[in-house]
Amino acid sequence: MGDDSEWMKLPVDQKCEHKVWKARLNGYEEALKLFQRIGDEKSPEWGKYLGLIKKFVTDSNAVAQLKGLEAALVFIENAHVAGKTTGEVVSGVVSKVFNQPKARAKELGTDICLMYIEIEKAEIVQDELIKGLDNKNPKIVVACIETLRKALSEFGSKIITLKPVVKVLPKLFESREKAVRDEAKLLAVEIYKWIRDALRTPLQNINSVQLKELEEEWVKLPAGAPKQSRFLRSQQDLKAKFEQQQATGGDEGDGDDDDGEADTHVDPYELLEAVEILSKIPKDFYEKIEAKKWQERKEALEAIETLSKNPKLESGDYGDLVRALKKVVGKDANVMLVTLAAKCLAGLAAGLRKKFGTYAGHVVPTVLEKFKEKKPQVVQALQEAIDAVFLTTTLQNISEDVLAVMDNKNPSIKQQASLFLARSFRHCTPATLPKSVLKPLCAAFLKQVNDSAPEVRDAAFEALGTAMKVVGEKAVNPFLADLDKLKLDKIKECADKVELVGGKKGGGGGGEKKEKPAAKAPPVEEPPPKAAVGAPKKAHLAKAAVPPKKGKPASAPSAKAKKATDAKEMVETELPLEVCEEKSAAVLPASCMQLLDSANWKERLASMEEFQRAVEQMDRSQMPCQALVRMLAKKPGWKETNFQVMQMKLHIVGLIAQKGSFSKTSALVVLDGLVDKIGDIKCGSNAKEALTAIGEACSLPWTAEQVVSLAFAQKNPKNQAETLNWLANAMKEFGFAGINVKAFINNVKTALGATNPAVRTAAITLLGVMYLYMGAPLRMFFEDEKPALLSQIDAEFEKMQGQSPPAPMRGMTKKGAEEEGEDADEEEVDGGAGDIMDLLPRTDISDKITSDMVEKIGDKNWKIRKEGLDEVAAVISEAKFIQSNIGELPMALKGRLTDSNKLLVQQTLSILQQIATAMGPSLKQHVRNLGFPIITVLGDSKPNIRTTAMTTLNAWVEQTGLKEWLEGEDLSEELKRENPFLRQEVLGWLAERLPTMRSVPADLMLCIPNLYACLEDRNGDVRKKAQDALPTFMMHLSYDKMNKATSKLKPASKDQVVAMLEKARAVMPAKPAAPAKAAPSKPAQSAPAAKPASAPAKSQPAVDDYGVGEPKTDTKKTKSAGSAAKKGVVGKKAPVKPTPKDDEDKSGPIFILVPNSKEQRMKEEKALKILKWNFITPRDEYVEQLKTQMASCLAKWLQDELFHYDFQRHVKAVNAMIEHMEAESEAVIGCLDLILKWFTLRFFDTNTSVLMKAMEFLKLLFTMLSRENYHLSEYEASSFIPYLILKVGESKDVVRKDVRAILTMLCNVYSACKMFPFLMEGTKSKNSKQRSECLEELGCLIENYGMNVCQPTPAKALKDIAVHIGDRDTTVRNAALNTVVAAYNVCGDQVFKLIGNLSEKDMSMLEERIKRSAKKTPVVSAKQERAPREHPANPNATFLRKPAQEEVPNKLKIMYRTYRIQARSQNAHSEHTAPSIPKEFQLDLDMIENDHTRVSEFPDLVQHKLDELLEPVTIPEPKIRSVSPHFDDLHNSTASTINFVISQVASGDINTSIQALAQIDEVLRQEDKAEAMSGHIDQFLIATFMQLRLIYNTHMADDRLDKKDIFKLYSCIIGNMLSLFSMESLAREASMGVLKDLMHGLITLMLDSRVEDIEDGQQLIRSVNLLVVRVLEKSDQTNILSALLVLLQDSLITTAGSPMFSELVMKCLWRMIRFLPETINSINLDRILLDVHNFMKVFPKEKLKQLKSDVPHRTLKTLLHTLCKLTGAKILDHLSMIENRNESELEAHLRRVVKHSGNLSGFKSDQNTEKGALRSDDKVIKAKVSDILSEIFKKIGSKENTKEGLTELYEYKQKYSDADLEPFLKNTSQFFQSYVERGLRMIESEREGKSRIQPSTVIPQHSTESYTPSHSSMSVNSNGEDLKPAVYYERLKILRQRHGLENAKQQQQQQQDDERPPFSSLSKPPLASSTDMLHSKLSQLKESRESHFQQDSRSHSPGRASSPAANLDDLKKRLERIKSNRQ
Repeated sequence: MGDDSEWMKLPVDQKCEHKVWKARLNGYEEALKLFQRIGDEKSPEWGKYLGLIKKFVTDSNAVAQLKGLEAALVFIENAHVAGKTTGEVVSGVVSKVFNQPKARAKELGTDICLMYIEIEKAEIVQDELIKGLDNKNPKIVVACIETLRKALSEFGSKIITLKPVVKVLPKLFESREKAVRDEAKLLAVEIYKWIRDALRTPLQNINSVQLKELEEEWVKLPAGAPKQSRFLRSQQDLKAKFEQQQATGGDEGDGDDDDGEADTHVDPYELLEAVEILSKIPKDFYEKIEAKKWQERKEALEAIETLSKNPKLESGDYGDLVRALKKVVGKDANVMLVTLAAKCLAGLAAGLRKKFGTYAGHVVPTVLEKFKEKKPQVVQALQEAIDAVFLTTTLQNISEDVLAVMDNKNPSIKQQASLFLARSFRHCTPATLPKSVLKPLCAAFLKQVNDSAPEVRDAAFEALGTAMKVVGEKAVNPFLADLDKLKLDKIKECADKVELVGGKKGGGGGGEKKEKPAAKAPPVEEPPPKAAVGAPKKAHLAKAAVPPKKGKPASAPSAKAKKATDAKEMVETELPLEVCEEKSAAVLPASCMQLLDSANWKERLASMEEFQRAVEQMDRSQMPCQALVRMLAKKPGWKETNFQVMQMKLHIVGLIAQKGSFSKTSALVVLDGLVDKIGDIKCGSNAKEALTAIGEACSLPWTAEQVVSLAFAQKNPKNQAETLNWLANAMKEFGFAGINVKAFINNVKTALGATNPAVRTAAITLLGVMYLYMGAPLRMFFEDEKPALLSQIDAEFEKMQGQSPPAPMRGMTKKGAEEEGEDADEEEVDGGAGDIMDLLPRTDISDKITSDMVEKIGDKNWKIRKEGLDEVAAVISEAKFIQSNIGELPMALKGRLTDSNKLLVQQTLSILQQIATAMGPSLKQHVRNLGFPIITVLGDSKPNIRTTAMTTLNAWVEQTGLKEWLEGEDLSEELKRENPFLRQEVLGWLAERLPTMRSVPADLMLCIPNLYACLEDRNGDVRKKAQDALPTFMMHLSYDKMNKATSKLKPASKDQVVAMLEKARAVMPAKPAAPAKAAPSKPAQSAPAAKPASAPAKSQPAVDDYGVGEPKTDTKKTKSAGSAAKKGVVGKKAPVKPTPKDDEDKSGPIFILVPNSKEQRMKEEKALKILKWNFITPRDEYVEQLKTQMASCLAKWLQDELFHYDFQRHVKAVNAMIEHMEAESEAVIGCLDLILKWFTLRFFDTNTSVLMKAMEFLKLLFTMLSRENYHLSEYEASSFIPYLILKVGESKDVVRKDVRAILTMLCNVYSACKMFPFLMEGTKSKNSKQRSECLEELGCLIENYGMNVCQPTPAKALKDIAVHIGDRDTTVRNAALNTVVAAYNVCGDQVFKLIGNLSEKDMSMLEERIKRSAKKTPVVSAKQERAPREHPANPNATFLRKPAQEEVPNKLKIMYRTYRIQARSQNAHSEHTAPSIPKEFQLDLDMIENDHTRVSEFPDLVQHKLDELLEPVTIPEPKIRSVSPHFDDLHNSTASTINFVISQVASGDINTSIQALAQIDEVLRQEDKAEAMSGHIDQFLIATFMQLRLIYNTHMADDRLDKKDIFKLYSCIIGNMLSLFSMESLAREASMGVLKDLMHGLITLMLDSRVEDIEDGQQLIRSVNLLVVRVLEKSDQTNILSALLVLLQDSLITTAGSPMFSELVMKCLWRMIRFLPETINSINLDRILLDVHNFMKVFPKEKLKQLKSDVPHRTLKTLLHTLCKLTGAKILDHLSMIENRNESELEAHLRRVVKHSGNLSGFKSDQNTEKGALRSDDKVIKAKVSDILSEIFKKIGSKENTKEGLTELYEYKQKYSDADLEPFLKNTSQFFQSYVERGLRMIESEREGKSRIQPSTVIPQHSTESYTPSHSSMSVNSNGEDLKPAVYYERLKILRQRHGLENAKQQQQQQQDDERPPFSSLSKPPLASSTDMLHSKLSQLKESRESHFQQDSRSHSPGRASSPAANLDDLKKRLERIKSNRQ
C-alpha cells in the first residue's frame, strides 16, 4: 500500500504517465471525470493532456487501456485543441486497439475515429485507416475496413473521399483472409449506395465470382439515394434540418431529392488512377509508323491501341503522337490502319478528356475529310473518334472546321458531318448552343435539306430536329423562315424522336425544362460542368474582340425586347389605302380627314393640329399606326410645300412612333419622306426627331440601315451629310448594340469620296463615333484610302482616344427588356459590332505554311530557325487577315517559345501577336495549343521577355475573351509550377482581368489550391500578387467555397489563409453590372491604335504593384504618375521635337513612394534572388536589374533619361532630380538604394560633366539626409561607399575635393566605425592617389572620433596603416605618417605598442614627425573641443524624440572624444585638463544610455550641468575622491558580474543564454538579493528582447534546432520577466524606449503562429499574456502609456505588419485607460499629451478615418476623453512640452471635450488633484519635490547608491530648510531612520572640516536646481522624465576605476544590428527606441568586463592586463564569491 500512497498524491496528468498500471487506470478515471466537468472547450486545462492522449489509447495494460479509450473519446469530443492529436491517436488506435480481443475496445477505437471525423479531421483519419489496410494482422485490416464503412455510412461520400478507398478495394478482394474479403464486400456495397454504377469500372477486374456476388447484393439495394446521418461540427444547420425531417417523417425532404442526386453523382473517371503511357510508347514507334510495309505500321498502331485503352491517362505532351495518328488517318491508303488509328485517337480523347482539347482542332478536320471512305467499319471508327474528340472541346471551337466541310462535293462527308453535329447537339444545352453558333450551322443545314442525295437530306433533318429539341422551336424557327411546311414538319418529326443525353424524350421547346436533365447527363459522356461551362462563351468572345462597346450591353436588352415584339409585328402586311382610310376615320375627327388634302395650307395646318390632338389622346392599343402614317403620306404627302404643315406632319410621325405599336411596315411608309426632309433647314430637326422615335420603335440597327441606303440613293449632298450626322448622334443615344456595320460601311466609303466637304466631314465624324465603340479594328476598312483622307480619319480617332462611349439614353424602356437580357447579349453578338472582324476578307495561309518552313523552325541551327520565323512573319504580314487554319504552324511555334535563344522566343511572341490581330475571334481554337505556352513564357527570368509575353497574352485575350483561358485544368497547371516570375505575372494578370467578367467557368475553382500555395510562397512578390488576386477570385467563387477549400491545407497554413480570406472578403469587388461589362478593356483597346502597345503594358503593372492597399491620397498620386508615364511613352514617337504634351508629362512627381519596396529589395538581395551589387566593372545584367527595380519608383520619362546612351540626358535627369529632391524627400529616401546604385554606375563613366553633376547631387542629397536625421543602412552603404572611394583617387583635383566633402558628410548619416573598414580597403588600391586620400581620411576619422573608430581593433588597423609608411609614393608615406600622428595625439605613446615592429627607417620617420607635431597637440585638442559647438543643434528640439539610429554617429563622436581626452588626461597635469572640462562633458552619458535627445541641443543648460558633474574626474589626487568606501571592490565586481551575466542573456547560443537567465532568476527570486539588479533593469530588458528577436528571426526558422530547447529558452525568459515585473520598485526603472521594444517583442511572440506548433505552445502564449498584463500594471505608468502610444503609431504606419499587432497594442491601451482613475496621479500628463500630439501629427483625423478599422480613432478619443474627465480644464495646462500646438488637432480636441464636460467635472477634478487649492505651477513644484525625495530615499535604500542618496538629501535640506521629511521616514524601520541621521551628520562634519570645494556639494545643488519649475533650468529628457544624477555617478565611478587606462573601450559593433525604420521618412515625429541605449549599455558592459581584467583601480595608476587564463580564473572566483555572499 505504501507504493499506492505515493502515486495517489500525484496530480492527474502525472498519474496518467505513471509506470504502475493502477496509477494510470486511476489517472484515466479521474481524467474522464475532469473532462466531463470542463465546460469550456477552450479551457487551458485541455492543453495539459495534448501530449498524453496517444498514451491513453496505446496503454499496454488492457484494463487501463479501456478506461483510457473512454477518456480519450470524451477529450476529443469536448476539447477545442483535440484536432492536433488526430494523426498520432488514430495511428495508435489502428496499431494498438484494433488488434485487441475485446469488442468494447474496438468499438471505442471506431468511435474515436468517427469523432475525429466529426471535428473536421476526416482526411487524416482516412489516411491512417488506409495505411492500416497494409497491416499484416488481418484483425486490424478488418477493423479498418469496418471503420471506413461506418464512416461512409454515417457521414456520406462528400466527407469521406472515395477515390483512395476505391483504389484499394481490388487489393482487399484478393486477400487470403475470408474475414477481410467479406468486410471488403460490405464496404463495396456501402460505396455502391453512394456512387452507384461509377463503382463498376474500378472493380471490373476482380474475381468474376466476387463480382457476381456483388452484383446480386447491389440489385437488392433500394433505389433512393442514401442520406448523411451524422454531421460535422461545421454542418450544424444541416443536422438541424435532418432532425426536423426525421421528426416530420421525412416528407419535407422530397423537394430536395433532385438536387441531392445531382450533387452526389460521381464520375467513375474521377475514381480511376491516371496511367502514364508516353514513356511506354515503343522506342521505334515513330520510325515504324513511317515504314513502307503496312504490317510494321500496323504493329506500331496496335501497341498504341493497347496503351490507349486505359480509361484514364496521365496528362503530358501528346502532340507528336497525335500528329502521327492524324497522318495515318488522313494519308494512309490502308483502311485497316485508318480504323486502328481512329480507335487510338478515340482512346486518347476518352482517357485525357479536356486535356485532349489542345489537339482537337488538328484532328477534327482530318477525320471529317476521311468520312469519304465508304467502308462501314472505317466510318464507325471515325465516328467514335470524332465523338470522343467532341467531348474534349466545345462546339464553338470546332464549328468552323465542320462548316468548312458542309459544302464539300462528297455527299458522304456532308452526311457524316451533319450526323456528327446531330450527335453533338444531344450533349448540348440551350446555353452551350447559342444562336451565334447555331445560325451559321442552320444556314448550312438549309442548303443540305435541298441536296440531291437523300442521305444528306435526312442527316440535315436529323441535325435540325436535334437542335430544335435542345434549344426549342422558338429559337430555331427564325432560321427556318424560307422552308416549306412539308420540310418543317419533317424537322419537327425528327425532333420528337430525338432522345437527349439526359434521357427525357419530347417536352416541347423551352430551354428551361431541358437544362436540368442536361445537367444530369451521365458523366461518362461528359461531366456536367463541361457542358455548362461554355454557356455564354460565344457572347463573351465576340465582345472581347471589340471590347470598347461600353454602351452596348445597356441597349442590348431593348434590342432583344424589340425583337420579341417584332416577332409578331414584322409580318404586318401592307394594308390597302381603303382599309387605312376606314381605320383612320374611326379614330380621327371627320373634319381632320376631309382637310388633309385641302388646297388651302391653313386648312391643312388646322387638320394637322386636330390630327396631333387626336394622336396625343389615343390609347396605344387602339392606335392604327400604319393607317395613320398612310394618311399623312396622302397627297400632297411628303411633297408638302408649306414648311409649317410639314413640321407638324413630321412631329406627328414621331408621336405615332413613340405612342403606338409602330411596325417596320409603317416605318417604310414614312422613311423615304423623312430622309428627303432631313437636310431641310426648317424641317430637318423635326425629321431627325421622327427618325429617332422610329429608331426607338423599330430598333436603331434596322432604321439606320434603311435611312443610310435611302440617303445615298439620292443625289442631295445636304441630305446625305445630315443623315450621317443624325446617325452619329443616334449611336451615342442608343448605344452600338446590334448595329450592322456591313450594311453601311460601303456608304461611308462613298461619303468619304464625295465632292461635297460637308458629306466628308459628316462621314469622318460618324467614324469617330463608331471608333468609340469599335476601337482600332475600324481603321482596317479604310487603310486603302488616300493618305490625306486617312490622316483626317486618324486625327478624328486621336480625338476620340481615351474617351469612353456615353451611356445609352434611349432604347432601354421597352417592356420585356429585363426578361430576355441574356438572349439580348447573343442577339447583340449576331448583328453587332462583334461582326466587324468577320467582315474582313481573310486569306487561307495553310498552303503557304509548307513542311520546309516548319522544318526550318525546328532546325538545330538557331540561324535557320530564325529564317523560318522570318518567313512566317512575312507570310502573315502579307496576308493581313488570315483564316483560322494555319496547318502545322502552332506546334512549330510552340517549340520556339521554349527556345534557348531568347531572341527567337521574343520573335515568336511577336509573331503570335501578329497572328492574334490577323486571325481575330477565330483565334480561340488555338488557345489550348498555343495560348497556354505563352503563359509558360511568363516564367522567364528576363524581364523584357516577360513583358513581351504579357503583351502577347493580352493581345490574344482581346480576341478570344478570358473564359476560354479559364476552362479546364491548363491554367491551374501553369500556376502549379513553382516559378516566382510566372506566378506573380499570372496572378497580377488575373487580378486585373477577373473583375471585368460577369461570370466565370467552374474550372476556375481548380486554381484555388495553387492560389493558396502562392499565398505562402517564399517570394514576397508572389505572396503580394496572390493576396491582391484573392478578392477577385472571391467575387466569382464566393467566400464560402474558398473557405471550404482551405480544409485541405495544413493547420498552420489554414489559419493564415483564412485570415487573408477574411481580409479579402472586406475588399471584394462587386461583380460588374451588364452595362459596364466591356468598360475595363477600353484602355487596352485604344492602346493599339497608337501603335506602341507594349508601353502601357509595361507601365501599368508598376502602378498596380504599389497602388493596392495604400491610403487614398497615395493611390491617386501613383495612378496619375502611372498614367503620366503612359502618355510619355506614347508621346515618344517623335523624340526630336518634344511636344507640349511631353512637357506636361514631366510635371508630376518624379520619385514615387512604394511602401516597403526597399525592405523587399534588401531581402531579395540577401536571399540571393537578385544579383548582389558587387562588381569590378558593371556588367549589363546589373544595369538591366537596376532598370527593372527603378521602374516602379521613378517616373517613366526620368527612367528613360537615366538609362539613355547620351550623357547629356544624364545631366538633364540629374538636374531634374536636384529640383525635386527637397519636395519629394520622402520618396527619395524610399528609393535611396536605387539612386545610390545608379550613381555608382556613373562613377565608371569618363565624362567629367556627368561626374561633377553627380557630385553636386550627392552633396545635396547627403545634406538633406543629415537634416532628415536619416541613417544609411548596411545594404545602402555597401552598394555605394566602395565605389565612391574609387573616385577619391581621381586624377582631377576638383573631383577628389568633392569626393572628400561627400565622405565627410557621410559620417553624419553613417557610423564612422563602419566607414573605417571601407577606407582601409581603399588603401589596398594600386592607385597611389587613392591610397593617400584614404589614409588622410582615416587620419581625420581618428582625429575626430578617437581610437575606437579603428576597426576591427586599433592594433590591427594601425599595423595596416603603418605598413604604408614605407610606400614608394611620397604622398602615401606622408598620409600614413599623418594618420599615425593623429592616433598618437589621441592615445600617446601607446601608439608604438599598437603599430608593432617597424623598420628602423620607418620608425625614425615616424618619431621625427611626432616630434614636429607635438607642439600642435594642445591646439588640436582645443580645436576638437570647439568643433561640436560650431554646429549647434536646434535648441527647440530638446523635447522631441528622434529615431535612435539617427543619432548614433553624433553620440559616437561624443563618446570617442571623451575617451580620447580621458586617456590623454592621465599623462597631463591638472592645469591641462582644467580648461577642457566644460566642453568635454558634452559626453552626456545619460543620453547614450537612456535614449534621450542630445543635451547639447540646450547648450546653456548642458554646459552648466556638465561642468559641475565632471569636476571629480579632473582632480587627479586619490584623496579627493568623493566616493564613499561603501563602493568597495567587491561591490564594483558585483555590478561588473551582473553586467557580464546580462551580456550573456543576448548570446546566440541557447544554452549560454539559458544559464545566464538561470543565474539572474536566482537573484530575482530572493528579495534581499534582487536589489542588486537595480540600475541594470534597462540593460537586462534590452538583452532579453534582443534574445526574443534572435529566437523569432533565427532560431525558429532553423530546422536543425530542437524546438524543445527554444521552448525552454522562452520559458526562462518569461519566468525571469514575471519575477522582475512582480517587483514594482525594479519594474518602474524600465524606461519608455525599452518598454516599447519589450512590448513589441512580446506581442510579436503572441502572434507567432509557429509557437503553436511547439508542444505546449498554447501554454507559452498564455504565459506571455499574463506577463503583458503584469508589465502594464507594474511599470512606470507614464513610460508604459507613452511606449504603447508610440508602438501603436509605428504599427499603423507600417502597412506590412499584421493588423492583429495593432489590435493587441490597442487592447493594452484600453486596459491602461480602464485603470486611469487609479493611476492618474502618478502619470506625467505633459509627456503623454506630447505623445498624443505627435501621434495626431502623423495621423490627423481624416487619415485615421481612412484606416480600415476605426478602432485606433476610437482608442485615441477614449484616452483623451478619460484624461479630460479625470483632470477637467486643468488638462490644458499640461501642453507645455508641445512646441507648436498648431501642428496637430490635439488642443482643439481637448478644448471641445472640456467645454462639453462643463464646470462640474472641472470642479471635481480640482478637488481630486490637490483639492483645488494650488495653481498648476505650484502643483508642478510639489509633484517634483515629492518625486525628488522619493528618488533620493530610493537611492539611500539601495546598496550601490546609498552614499549618493545621503549626499543629495543633505544638499536638499540645505536648500529647502523647511522641507518635511516625515512622510518619507515614518514607514521605515528605526534602524533606517538612525542610519539616515548618522549619515547626514557625517557629511555635515566632513564638509565643515574641509576648506576645498567638494564636487559633491555642487552636484546635488545642481540636482535640486534642475527640479525648479522654470523651463530654462528644468532638466527634462526627451521622454519628459527627470534626469537622475545617480546615472552620472555611475558613469563617474567607472571613469575613476579606469582612470589612467588608455583605449580600454572596445568598438561598438552593436550599431549595425538595427537599420533605420522604413517609414522614418514619413512625417512622423521622431521617436527614440531602446536600440541606442543598447549600444551604450553593451559598451558599458564591455568596460565593466574589462574591469575584471585590471588591477585594483582605487589608486589612479594605470592598470596592466593579465593573461587570458588568469582573467578567466579571476572571473570564476568572483562569481563564486558573489554566490556565497548572497547565500
